[in-house]
Amino acid sequence: MQIFKAMQISASGLTAERFRLDLIANNIANVNTTRTEDGGPYRRRSAVFSEALDQARKSGAGVRVVGISRDNSEPRLVYEPEHPDANAEGYVAYPNVNIVQEMVDMITATRAYEANVTALNASKSMFLKALEIGRG
Repeated sequence: MQIFKAMQISASGLTAERFRLDLIANNIANVNTTRTEDGGPYRRRSAVFSEALDQARKSGAGVRVVGISRDNSEPRLVYEPEHPDANAEGYVAYPNVNIVQEMVDMITATRAYEANVTALNASKSMFLKALEIGRG
């Protein structure tokens, strides 16, 4: 039903931003992970979003997560010759996760989530007001 389309769009935004926050939390949790199953240090990950389209109407229907991208920039090298993952020169490759960037991303994801909650509540309020018109 068309009346719920705005709520579905906001819900897709909520889902996408929650997924983005999960990835940010994972990046922060692995900021010092020097060894992974793939070998080498952890690589920063970020969500890739795409517009979701309503095929019948050729109009926007929200957002969807289409993938996870891995940041292939060089890892941070720190001189720690006593570390078990140190190379022959004594350097340890740490993840390419920048805590400041992750915190900024977390704030923007949180604000986008809050904006979707606000839009969802506005839609709900309009529906309730429309129901009150019918009662009066």
